[in-house]
Amino acid sequence: MAITLKEVAERAGVSRSAVSRSFTEGASVSARTRAKVEKAARELGYSPNALASSLTTGRTKLIGLVSNNFHNPIFLEIFDLFTRGLQDRGLRPLLVNLSEETEPEHSVRMLRQYSVDGVVVASSTLPPSFAIAFRDAGVPVVNSFGRYSSDPKVHAVGIDNVECGRMAARTLMARGYRRISFMGGPESATSTQDRFKGFAAELAGRDGIETSHSFAEAYTFDAGRREMLRLLEAPPAEAYFCGDDVLSIGALSALRDRGLTVPGDVGLLGLNDMEMARWENIDLTTIHQPIRQIVTSSIELMASLLDAPDRYPEARIFPCRVVERGTLKAPPDPG
Repeated sequence: MAITLKEVAERAGVSRSAVSRSFTEGASVSARTRAKVEKAARELGYSPNALASSLTTGRTKLIGLVSNNFHNPIFLEIFDLFTRGLQDRGLRPLLVNLSEETEPEHSVRMLRQYSVDGVVVASSTLPPSFAIAFRDAGVPVVNSFGRYSSDPKVHAVGIDNVECGRMAARTLMARGYRRISFMGGPESATSTQDRFKGFAAELAGRDGIETSHSFAEAYTFDAGRREMLRLLEAPPAEAYFCGDDVLSIGALSALRDRGLTVPGDVGLLGLNDMEMARWENIDLTTIHQPIRQIVTSSIELMASLLDAPDRYPEARIFPCRVVERGTLKAPPDPG
């Protein structure tokens, strides 16, 4: 049988309302009474009922954590960081899969059914309209890994994907590659659009540089492999910026199956620096996205929004850097 609030009150020698206040954040209760209640609760093995508490406070402490990238292994790392970080703050994550969702209003209705206190949209591919729909419904929202804007409509935390595209182009040119290609994720994804925009802009008008581009149907290993196999029906580029680590790993598999060496015949550059990229049999040169900092900052921003939901939207952008491994040839010796 579950221990009741009445039993804790009797053990502590206080009223049931005093026990309730002791477990209600911000409620008025003396330190002496709280200590007695907590001691009695420990002795009895009592835990306060979260549902009952929400009826008293009007807050569920539920945070909707929504995404549509469940086939990309990087999100295992992201979800692990988010769930542990939210729980450390006394918040409860509610994981929601929007992989087949196209209407933001449906997502808002679903999350409202659970009476969430806030929503983190953790996606680089969902359009900004999803986060904006939650804002318009009066739900505090943070768009993690979303599109950067100098005038954000909602709180956004992530990277400047346009600059990452430029960084990739500069990196490949610095290695002496002259036939350079962009192999991105789904063309509809804002991350793909922005990475390609920066990549193309950096290479535009460069003498002696030939460029091409293509798009995989998803940010997955299989999609990256299929797209590279399709590209290999013609002579390949000298190097590819794949726009994502998991696409790069799929492309690496396709190149090896066709008897091509990396980086001997073809160079590959990814983006994210996911755990698998460091594995010895992959050893992917990539652009590091500071995922831990992005998640931590998103959680801090969400916690502040719960206390000040009218806070003016801000964009928090973190810098990226190239991580040298084994899928690009070394830069020319300056000597």
